[in-house]
Amino acid sequence: MIHPTAIVDPSAQIADDCEIGAYSIIGADVEMGTGCQIGPHVVIHGPTSIGDNNRVFQFASLGEAPQDLKYNGEPTRLEIGNNNTVREYVTMNRGTVSGGGLTRVGDDNLFMGYTHVAHDCLIGDHTIFSNGASLAGHVVVGDHVILGGFTLVHQFSEIGAHAFTGMGTAVNRDVPPYVMASGNHAHAIGINKNGLKRRGFSDALIAALHKAFLLLIKQRGNRAEALEQVSGLCDTHPEVREFVDFITSSKRGVVR
Repeated sequence: MIHPTAIVDPSAQIADDCEIGAYSIIGADVEMGTGCQIGPHVVIHGPTSIGDNNRVFQFASLGEAPQDLKYNGEPTRLEIGNNNTVREYVTMNRGTVSGGGLTRVGDDNLFMGYTHVAHDCLIGDHTIFSNGASLAGHVVVGDHVILGGFTLVHQFSEIGAHAFTGMGTAVNRDVPPYVMASGNHAHAIGINKNGLKRRGFSDALIAALHKAFLLLIKQRGNRAEALEQVSGLCDTHPEVREFVDFITSSKRGVVR
């Protein structure tokens, strides 16, 4: 299952049923679970762990040293979960000591061509990175997030679960969960209603999130009064509580 032109370091731990394509390089301290398919001309450096049933297409680079001038060769890691698809020319870097030493990718994610995951990023499950979407260092991306093509995310930003960004969005503040953002610089344009409907969210819950969005994001009144108006929705809908907690705890401020 390993092409004769591929180079695999003897210390790499590769499951017996993995496929490794022509001219790919698997370095030291790489661990790879069952059912993985690594295409031709892929480079994976360690320490990197890759779970089960991941598919990596040609010319991807995983586990390379972080693009951080403070990095001095420390043994940091990249961890990738299960059932991810990594398309052509995707790059994912290991972490840095100052950022916790770990870049982590969850399960069931799709990284389209030319996307980039920088050092110390933490990515959840079921996300889609459209072509050219790029994260700077220390970015947190929640579950079910969709980044439109060529979305750029500033370092230390956070994007909450079920959020959506439009094509060419430049994110320089946090994007709350369930919110659609677009523009350069990003502004909030509403609740991700279509995405939430596809995932089975009820009309009542979507309406509650929309009301909370208007009160806390778009309304320019007193924050304490807005939070009081939303408090009843929080008691009924835990998702609204999640939305409110994200906004009130944001250190960078949220898109508006």
